[in-house]
Amino acid sequence: MTQESPGATKDSGSSNLPGHDTSVANAARMWNYWIGGKDHFRADREAGDQVLEAMPALPYIARMLRRFLTTTVDELTAAGVRQFLDIGTGLPTADNTHDVAQRAAPESRIVYVDHDPVVIRHAQALLTSSAAGKTDYIQADLRDWATISASAQQTLDFSRPVAVFLIAVLHFILDAEDPHEMISRMMADLAPGSYLVIAHAASDIEADTAAAMTRSYNATSSLTITPRDRATVTRFFDGMEMTGPGLIPLADLWASSPGTAAGRGLSCYCGIATKPYS
Repeated sequence: MTQESPGATKDSGSSNLPGHDTSVANAARMWNYWIGGKDHFRADREAGDQVLEAMPALPYIARMLRRFLTTTVDELTAAGVRQFLDIGTGLPTADNTHDVAQRAAPESRIVYVDHDPVVIRHAQALLTSSAAGKTDYIQADLRDWATISASAQQTLDFSRPVAVFLIAVLHFILDAEDPHEMISRMMADLAPGSYLVIAHAASDIEADTAAAMTRSYNATSSLTITPRDRATVTRFFDGMEMTGPGLIPLADLWASSPGTAAGRGLSCYCGIATKPYS
């Protein structure tokens, strides 16, 4: 069954939303290229190859982050979460957020958000819902929480817990734009028991490699990436209760012991936290 209201994709109307220019490298299409997808153009491949010269592990990072997302959706669904807000979703691949959630709980409701029209077009065509649940898509920028909130609440009930996923997206927000305030404002609008799930590029894991990747990426992509150190990423969870192992390097998520997967170029932090009831 297709999702309810198949034409209900929202558009914030912001002039900051990108157009569809295949001659300029696009972050979502570069990521798709790195994971072996087919939705990319020459500019994306050329830029992607330049970044890979600085950080050859990026395709592996992409696969590991997909595993982090699917595992976390499974865990939160098992914990009773039935509402998911996936911001910066990227181009659809196998086992998207709604695929995993609705496989375990068909009544789950999922809203995908991305500022890229390429992503939204693919989402409309490929992301379908179970009959009992609902899947919707919003074209909006993470910086525009007012638009995301208003549109998402047509599908999600903000008086009940919502799991927010920000996988490899917060590092596209510049320090000058105050990303910590963005997250604080977002979580303030959500019910106690909601979750915040973050994967963020790290500046202090294999720092030289991370710095080289950043320079290469920023020189070739239409977006700017800002990796951050552990203390700075930890601040996104202020006022929340970390779950599981807390904020840890991506390489340690499935390592037999902390540090055993070091040296693989996985310059990324992952963390999950819940909004307390009091």
